[in-house]
Amino acid sequence: MSAIRFLLPALLVFGLAACQQPGPAERAGRSIDRAAEQVRDTVDPPRGPAQRLGRDIDRATR
Repeated sequence: MSAIRFLLPALLVFGLAACQQPGPAERAGRSIDRAAEQVRDTVDPPRGPAQRLGRDIDRATR
């Protein structure tokens, strides 16, 4: 029983550590998001410096 108490948390930690590198689907999703942002900026450009700065901050914090 004591082995299970140590084995289970170790398996959870190793399982979470394996999820650090993005896979091909995640990379494709990010590139689609970037393309959609570029289309939005083309169709509806930022109206002033504050709005432009806000969009830049939004992109930097993702």
